[in-house]
Amino acid sequence: MKKIFLLAAGLLFTGSIYAQSPARFGIKGGLNLPNIVQSGNSDFDTKINPGFNVGVTVDIPLSESIAFTPEALYSTKGYKLTSSVGDFTQTTSFIDIPILASFKLGGSGLNLVAGPQVSFLMSTKNKFENGFGAVEQEYDNDTDGFNKSLVGGVVGFRYDITSNVDVHGRYAIDFQKNNENGTTRTPEFKNQVFSIGFGYKF
Repeated sequence: MKKIFLLAAGLLFTGSIYAQSPARFGIKGGLNLPNIVQSGNSDFDTKINPGFNVGVTVDIPLSESIAFTPEALYSTKGYKLTSSVGDFTQTTSFIDIPILASFKLGGSGLNLVAGPQVSFLMSTKNKFENGFGAVEQEYDNDTDGFNKSLVGGVVGFRYDITSNVDVHGRYAIDFQKNNENGTTRTPEFKNQVFSIGFGYKF
């Protein structure tokens, strides 16, 4: 994680030297379509648990076609599971810090984005439903063995509709498991999220 922040600092320093135009701040938000990638002995049939993301971004030009574009997002993730005894839904809330570079393709408004991401777990909510009712639980992640911070990667696109408004889509996946040991209650998995949304730069 230290190397990631050093890389970000280096890009920021480079941008301050070579930027051809001032940095631009913006806001963004969109739809999350999260699920999990199972590992270890986990073998469940999981489904998407729709969520959202919202946050801020800054665009720091490094050259005419490359920019450093870090973000800070509040993002909900998780999954759904249907079994013979009922339906289980897990919703997790994270602060995501994507440390991205964007690459402009030719003279169009299309940009490719890619880079590492650090995610900080804020809360976890479980919900179990069957024919007799529903039970919800929000619990302390430290005592339940969840990793509080995760490193992952992001790849996607951004299309600049105007100089202020864009539409974007991306795929993000954690490189680390949610729980290094895994339990029957908390199986081992990695978060993955497809997302699409809009952004506005000031």
